[in-house]
Amino acid sequence: MNLLASMRYLVALEEHRHFGRAAQACHITQPALSNALRALEDEFGAVIVRRGRTYVGLTAEGETVLAAARRMLHEHKLLEQELASTLDRPQGQLRLAAVPTAMPILSGFAALLRASHPGIVPVVLSMSSHELETGLEQLALDLALGYTERMSLPGVRLTAWPQYDEHYFFVRRRGDAAGFRIGEPVDWAQAAREPLCLLTPDMHNRAIIDQAFVDAGRPVQPAIETNSVLTLVQAIGPGQVSGVLPGAMVATLRNDPGLLARPLQSPHVTTPIGFMAPAGVRASRALEAALTLLQTSAWQAYVAAHSGRLTA
Repeated sequence: MNLLASMRYLVALEEHRHFGRAAQACHITQPALSNALRALEDEFGAVIVRRGRTYVGLTAEGETVLAAARRMLHEHKLLEQELASTLDRPQGQLRLAAVPTAMPILSGFAALLRASHPGIVPVVLSMSSHELETGLEQLALDLALGYTERMSLPGVRLTAWPQYDEHYFFVRRRGDAAGFRIGEPVDWAQAAREPLCLLTPDMHNRAIIDQAFVDAGRPVQPAIETNSVLTLVQAIGPGQVSGVLPGAMVATLRNDPGLLARPLQSPHVTTPIGFMAPAGVRASRALEAALTLLQTSAWQAYVAAHSGRLTA
């Protein structure tokens, strides 16, 4: 039995929660995956997988083995990078994630990291806050950009590097075809009168925006809901729908003619965004390079230019 491969299959099964999809992700047949997991159970003398007609879950012993599997695979990745890297030329894959509204910033970070270290291959993913935190806790992610205020939630054990405060803008399309413009501030209560496209309720950004409208005395029912920031941006305009976007996303629309972005006020809402990594976990060479980059003046200047308060 290949213990490392069997551990990888176990992690894949818990991630996909389906024998067929887990086997496909591991590029093996479903019988091969099932046989490997049974061999793993024989190895440890314990039932690991609770089986029914479909995947049911893991036993208590299986959860213990799963935690060990994640640590083992993490250490294996570290060893691979250690052997392939030199002190000034880190090599290997780095799994990065961000909440949807912070993706423009993470994309820039990945590009700058790759330019500085051609041996690093960033994998850039968009996730909800809960998915992001789970990925970090389970060592499926190396570094993530999200809402650091959520680190106080029970069970969240992360280390953070603050980056910027998210500011919010009411964005709509003007009747003319003039260029993009930053307009005068507008109250949340006034913005609530317009048909809005907002992210779905499972997104932390939506909770922030909903609370701002409640604090302004004008709870809203959106005209359109989506879990895609691309849809959120594209919906603004064609059907007279407006949106509430953070500064990092508004900055990407400066070349879109006819858009008007107005800073939201009353209440004044800002939300801290930061990079996060698992606490107490040894960093890979690639992660060490990323952590060095995010603390440089060049990166901090990039963040200041692409997020936060925007001016015309």
